[in-house]
Amino acid sequence: MISFLLDTHILVWWLLGVKRLSAAQSRALDDLESNRQSVALSAMSLRELAKLIQDGRFEVDATLEDWLDGIESHPLITILPITAKVAAESVKLGDDFPCDPADQIIVATARCHGLTLITADDRIRKWGKVSLV
Repeated sequence: MISFLLDTHILVWWLLGVKRLSAAQSRALDDLESNRQSVALSAMSLRELAKLIQDGRFEVDATLEDWLDGIESHPLITILPITAKVAAESVKLGDDFPCDPADQIIVATARCHGLTLITADDRIRKWGKVSLV
């Protein structure tokens, strides 16, 4: 059973071993890995990554398609689509939620699937209306 959804930056830090995860985030991901449990990722994160790479804000050692394919085929990652329910939820988060459409979709995905979001985004953390690590 999947319990967590990764925010885009958390995915990158996890895959690349960047030491920016909090202790709780590291523990959660270490537990998932050791138990071979899957973690969810919004399809929106793939789009965010593609744009970051295209704009030169993030470099990878493969073609864009190959790198994204590697994420999609990762044995511990399950990609969740942007469904009608997720799209509808993304516009119902309230005026106090950040206006970034990617964040809206990611948070809506976590809420619609009853998942705990692993994020370092301060704006989402301060909003506080989604389960967080």
